[in-house]
Amino acid sequence: MIRRFVPGIVLYILCFCGIIFTWSLIRGELSETSTEAAGLSLPVLSESSPEEAGFSSSGMQNIEAAVEASIEEGELPGAVVLAARHGKIAYFKAFGNRAVKPDPEPMTADTIFDIASMTKVVATTPAIMQLVERGVLRLGDPVKRYLPKFSGGGKDDVTVRQLLTHYSGLRPGFDSAKEFFGYETALEELWKERITGKPGRTFAYSDLNFIALGEIVRVASGKPLDEYARENIFIPLGMTDTAFLPPADWTARIAPTEMRQNLQQLSKGIKPAEYKMLRGTVHDLTVWRMGGVSGQAGVFSSARDLAIYAQTLLNRGIYDGERLLSEASVAAITTRQSPPQAEDVRGYGWDIDSEYSSPRGDLFLEGYGHTGFTGTSIWIHPPSDSFVIVLSNRVHPSGGKNVNHLRAVIANIVAASIMD
Repeated sequence: MIRRFVPGIVLYILCFCGIIFTWSLIRGELSETSTEAAGLSLPVLSESSPEEAGFSSSGMQNIEAAVEASIEEGELPGAVVLAARHGKIAYFKAFGNRAVKPDPEPMTADTIFDIASMTKVVATTPAIMQLVERGVLRLGDPVKRYLPKFSGGGKDDVTVRQLLTHYSGLRPGFDSAKEFFGYETALEELWKERITGKPGRTFAYSDLNFIALGEIVRVASGKPLDEYARENIFIPLGMTDTAFLPPADWTARIAPTEMRQNLQQLSKGIKPAEYKMLRGTVHDLTVWRMGGVSGQAGVFSSARDLAIYAQTLLNRGIYDGERLLSEASVAAITTRQSPPQAEDVRGYGWDIDSEYSSPRGDLFLEGYGHTGFTGTSIWIHPPSDSFVIVLSNRVHPSGGKNVNHLRAVIANIVAASIMD
């Protein structure tokens, strides 16, 4: 009697499971084994026309006039601008010159830039969050749990979270007039620092925060930040133009920055023969003194590689099947983590709404981004599934001018060109 009902029961169970599976697909509630979680149905960047990405071609054409006007004003020698939406690169163009001294060189779309403080969000922040996901770190812990010498001077209760949000109370950076050389020497200087603001209360954008975070990555992972980032961020995502300490065969594609004397030779009483144009050598003086690798600056990258990174975040942590961060981590780094009463709003590493939000412009009312002193910036706008990258070497050949106006203008043009 029971045997007569078994086939029917089995068929019923199979049908029921099929319904549940289909419903899960519709609602996107499958586990990490689903097609979407594997990254197969999430965008992998491709080039398209502006219209295919939901932009107005006529609107996007205004970018050219804005950049050329900035070049004419002497604000920068050249730039690369990339804008994408729905995984489609709809605008990707080089302007002006990559170099003007010692010899002029035209800018190309594949130019590699010293991205300066964008290092904080392209290398250091994701490294920290990966270690959090693995249970190696906890953001609420005092920094001294991981760096025992980070104590005294009011630093004992400063947390890893406060470093990431720039609410640690540390000053913006070391005194550039005080000469030191070597990574370990820089850490000795960091241990001596005293808190100048109230931790958890006072916002001060500080390179010292990310020097400490870079060292936390080294201590917690057992690998220096450049090695960790290469193995766990850049290579998995296919960011082949991104690295600390770029190799010599990249030099021809790297945008030079400024002239600098060999300060290490000067400190030893050796007079350098001449000033040297920095090209493939980090521009940030502190990082240069540290050997080219630190949590606050030092990464070199291209517009296309940074587009891969931006799309990874819009894909909630996945790109081309590779999981960089969990969805929870992406949400954490890109939403408000600064104190509730604070006017300057930061995620973990990322800027959301502060005096540093120039790449957001006036029309992208949401999103997150970051800038680099050398003239680089990115703004990612999840509501429109878009991002804007502006890369320049504004400091070339001799210091440059402020490019915040241009960053905002380009963002406004892109935002206004969205057609749906």
